[in-house]
Amino acid sequence: MANLKFIQINEVLGANLLNLVWVIIGLIAIYAAIKNFLDKENPSRIGTGVFWGAFGVVCAFGTWLPAKVSGALVILMCLPPIFKKVKVGHVDTPSKEHTEEQYHKVGMKIFFPAICVGLFSLVMAFFTNISSMVAVTLGVIVAMIILMAYNPSENKPVVFLKESERFLSIMGPLCMLPQLLGCLGGVFTAAGVGEVVAGMVENIVPKGNVNVGIIVFAIGMALFTMIMGNAFAAITVMTVGIGGPFVLAYGANPVIIGMLALTCGYCGTLCTPMAANFNIVPVAILNMKDRWGVIKNQVVVAIIMLIFQIGYMIAFK
Repeated sequence: MANLKFIQINEVLGANLLNLVWVIIGLIAIYAAIKNFLDKENPSRIGTGVFWGAFGVVCAFGTWLPAKVSGALVILMCLPPIFKKVKVGHVDTPSKEHTEEQYHKVGMKIFFPAICVGLFSLVMAFFTNISSMVAVTLGVIVAMIILMAYNPSENKPVVFLKESERFLSIMGPLCMLPQLLGCLGGVFTAAGVGEVVAGMVENIVPKGNVNVGIIVFAIGMALFTMIMGNAFAAITVMTVGIGGPFVLAYGANPVIIGMLALTCGYCGTLCTPMAANFNIVPVAILNMKDRWGVIKNQVVVAIIMLIFQIGYMIAFK
């Protein structure tokens, strides 16, 4: 695929573009902090303002802040959620009648801006070396332009800012979970958790029995992903602890094992509230009565997929 990447940018420009994306994200969070701090209808406006403000500063300026300052801001950011002081303030939601009126005007064309986000991600991934986050951001900008073209009188830039804040407020502190879990994976790896896991598994898996190793590796990926909430964080630890010494070391195909081990982790993603983006945020956005509704509908599918993938790895290793 490397020869298909027609647009190549240097590392400095790539890093600057990525920093710009994080600055935009941070500024939106800072706007959420100011808006909620000034919102007298918010029962916890100070805690909410502190949370979004600290989150926004770390996102926007963390690259340039001293590590200790960023660490202190992360601790400060975690305090309001711990004491349940992050609340949703006044929200201007469109009425059902207004929504239906806009739908009749735009129709199914409303899906085109959403497709742009994914389309830009794919095109940039195949034909450039631009970061996926930059590609998604470009897709979002194009989607905004299309939406403004659909209805110039209503879809003004301030509308997108307010809607961004509204969705941030709906998600609340859960929006910081992916970043914290990503950091946790790095911490676990640096702390040698993989070696500890390897020592424990050594007493269970017979040396040279690749099939048992695959089963333990796959189930371990699912369980550790449920703990971490992130298969990408789990696979590093599990590969060092189980996949490498008990499966790959005995000649198993690393492409098949690595690819399917990651999807086994995704089976764990379907079963955990730690995967907030997938299982908790939709509950909040859709105002579902059952907080575990999404997970309950995914558990059976996850188990079936996990069993199938274990069989596939054993058959084609």
